[in-house]
Amino acid sequence: MPITNQQAAGHAFLRQLYADSYYADHVVDKGRTILVRLCERIEAEQPSDLAALYVLTQAATEEFNLLETEFEAAGSEIETVAREDIAEDFWFVASTYGFSDADVEERIATRDW
Repeated sequence: MPITNQQAAGHAFLRQLYADSYYADHVVDKGRTILVRLCERIEAEQPSDLAALYVLTQAATEEFNLLETEFEAAGSEIETVAREDIAEDFWFVASTYGFSDADVEERIATRDW
């Protein structure tokens, strides 16, 4: 299901990672897919409160946890630049869907990175 929110649909996810040759594009593409899928889930499930949003964002965070091994296999890792870019996009998604008051740490509480 394509994203219907125009702001989310037009957003360049993981922009800093794509701009840095340290990160393999084919792995960053998988991260972008996780974030797009998060938007699709939010649109489909329409979480009514922060607790429901956190269930979705934390599930997406766990997908990023699994992606860490692919970053490592491609010669990089989810380190400071990547962590900040990923967290910033989680903030963007939450804000875009009306959850600007979502706690940054709670959104990605299940992270290993």
